[in-house]
Amino acid sequence: MNQRERHDRHTQMLQRYKKQRQRNLLAKPGCHDFILVLDNLKAGYNVPKIFRSAQAFGAQAIHLINIGPFDPAPGKGAFKQVPAYFHETFEECYQALDKEHYKLFTLEPEEGCDINKSSPPEKSVFIFGHEEQGISFDLANYPAIERLRIPQFGSVQSLNVSIAASIVMYEQVRQHGKKS
Repeated sequence: MNQRERHDRHTQMLQRYKKQRQRNLLAKPGCHDFILVLDNLKAGYNVPKIFRSAQAFGAQAIHLINIGPFDPAPGKGAFKQVPAYFHETFEECYQALDKEHYKLFTLEPEEGCDINKSSPPEKSVFIFGHEEQGISFDLANYPAIERLRIPQFGSVQSLNVSIAASIVMYEQVRQHGKKS
């Protein structure tokens, strides 16, 4: 692909993003009380896929921390259906969620209680960090945030973030879900 084609694709992606972000202002919360926080994820492929799963599982909303424009096309329209809240820092996001009395959890590949052996409350927030660097904040500064993990049995260090988010949402709906 030459430079002109890349530029045209990027321009089209930005147009789709801006259009769906405007439509997102009318998005309605899903039927379940959980929220996802995407903390400094790469803006590419995983973010729209997480929106797609969040819409399928009835998430209340997704909070995005320091995530720039992304192509909403892989989300199949979910970006305009799941309420999105944009923050510059985790602290800003944390303050907003704390006011709503949510219980917060990070997902970490090696530490924490197994998601299938825990029982997060209906009103939970699940925080997913950057694919390589993890969460952007010092967990010691937020002692109320608990750690969860998805049990893994192979030699892979961690799951793809969109797959991990889908597993967590499935488990939350399994434990607290409304009938479809």
